[in-house]
Amino acid sequence: MLSSGKVRKELMIIILPVCIIEEIRLCKYEPSKLLLKQCVLSRLSSCNLSESSCEALSSVLSSSSLTVLDLSKNDLKDSGLKMLSVGLKSPHCKLQQLRLSGCLISEEGCAALASALRSNPSHLTDLDLRFNHPGDTGVKLLTALQEEPHCSLSTLR
Repeated sequence: MLSSGKVRKELMIIILPVCIIEEIRLCKYEPSKLLLKQCVLSRLSSCNLSESSCEALSSVLSSSSLTVLDLSKNDLKDSGLKMLSVGLKSPHCKLQQLRLSGCLISEEGCAALASALRSNPSHLTDLDLRFNHPGDTGVKLLTALQEEPHCSLSTLR
């Protein structure tokens, strides 16, 4: 019989080569750069992720073909979004849709996100920040991006 650690390791080894599937539900597993590297869509909503999980996710964003990432309903906070923003700044980031609904994000996190999107404006088209507290400043910074000609952000919620 395999222990839970061995099952998890075996599952990661099995999933890794075929990770170009439409959807992966990873709540039971820690984000892994190896596991997510070739994924197109990843739903990590309501997975009890915190700001400490964002370091691994940032690394994934800066070196993968991940195009959709749903982190809604996790306690990422501003510090987590700042870490994610490092990955979003990477020219190798291919993310097109980012869902951060209900992640306890304020003006400070929105400022980091706006800075990252200004650095790498070509891919992200859809950003969901509903049920956060961006404040007037955060909203202004993000909506200003939509007016920049080199920015692809067309949907901001």
